Amino acid sequence: MANRKRKMVLRCPVTEEERKLIEQKMALLHTDQIGAYLRKMAIDGLIIYTDTSNIKEFTQELQAIGRNVNQIARRVNASGSAYDEDIAEIKERLKEIWHIQRRILSQLP
Repeated sequence: MANRKRKMVLRCPVTEEERKLIEQKMALLHTDQIGAYLRKMAIDGLIIYTDTSNIKEFTQELQAIGRNVNQIARRVNASGSAYDEDIAEIKERLKEIWHIQRRILSQLP
């Protein structure tokens, strides 16, 4: 405990029902760190959870498109010309980006 950042310990006895309620609220935030949860609630009294799964999907799609564009750029640099299939693939990937972006925006409150 000598090297710990937080040396003060607070104890708060709870009933079994209260413990279950705390665990249910923690589950809504997708956290299993009770210390961090209780500290945040005691200090701020409010935790806002933001679901970023759609942003992660969008990021993965952008990464895939980036890899494809890099491959196309290598082919263009090696051959000196762009192929119609490459341009069509880039256009299709851009459509996917716009589709995902519209879906994300439509889910916002």
